[in-house]
Amino acid sequence: MFRTIVNVPESRRKLDYDTSSLWMGSCFTENIGVRLKDLKFPAEVNPFGVLYNPESIKNSIVILKEKRLFTEEDLLYGNDLWYSFYHHSSFSHPDRDICLQKINNSIERASRLLENAAFLFITFGTARVYKLKESGAVVSNNHKLPQDRFRNELLEVDDIVDSYKILIDGLQKFNPGLHLVFSLSPVRHWKDGATGNQISKSTLMLAIAKLTEVFGNVSYFPAYEIVMDELRDYRYYGDDMIHINNQGVEYIWKRFMDSFFATSALSPAKQISDISQGIRHRPFNPFTEKHRLFLRGLLERITLIEKSLPSVDFSDEKREILSRLENYGGHNSFL
Repeated sequence: MFRTIVNVPESRRKLDYDTSSLWMGSCFTENIGVRLKDLKFPAEVNPFGVLYNPESIKNSIVILKEKRLFTEEDLLYGNDLWYSFYHHSSFSHPDRDICLQKINNSIERASRLLENAAFLFITFGTARVYKLKESGAVVSNNHKLPQDRFRNELLEVDDIVDSYKILIDGLQKFNPGLHLVFSLSPVRHWKDGATGNQISKSTLMLAIAKLTEVFGNVSYFPAYEIVMDELRDYRYYGDDMIHINNQGVEYIWKRFMDSFFATSALSPAKQISDISQGIRHRPFNPFTEKHRLFLRGLLERITLIEKSLPSVDFSDEKREILSRLENYGGHNSFL
């Protein structure tokens, strides 16, 4: 074999359809967390949007733990949008009330989940933070404001560790059954330069290593090592040669499944994946009896899964299938 295989220990705790998880961090977190949501696992992914540095992630988790909702005074206005320095620009909106509603709805959902979650997955992207010069506060997103309003700093290993010790101690009291899984994003922050990126990633790696040594409910998933040492090929990168492409994400996803999926979750996950793939299928001629039978078959398969997993919500999929049956002339015959 012309590659080295990174050892991924099997997790002692497993993900099943009755174990919820919260995912926080970089865009890499979204790549894996969203796949879990697509398979109907109870999960929330980046309730503040994509976050990159440990300090912003920690601040966001504290807000969820305290169930602190935002008010109009927490929002700012610029570039024709209302926004929050705690949130990604995907939450920004020209209408202040809509912006506030999006923010608070997301906080409420994630806060409820965190209270009883089995897992909290955190992916660090960079140890560099942007601080507002006027206040010294770390921002999660600069929202394309002038760079002279911010100061760029590199976090120290001990600062990250000390900050997260306090956070994890608080989370243990808040949710004693919570297990934290850290990972390091394989996406390079190239604007820091090759050396700067390595220094930043090394800082994060050392901090994670110290936290896994201190806490029994903290572990590490080696996504960074899988890309750098096992895949180790630009075939697994996008056109920018920075972000991981679908093929690379798919490989990491499979390694993640091998480590974290409970055996009992494998069969329903496969069935749900097949149903989703079936719904995405677009035949050349949808007005055939063969295709209508195919759609009815999807509904029957959904009914079977709902009986075994009542908590799984297929309402959107059923609406989509019934709408197609009606459009293709087969709705009445199904009913």
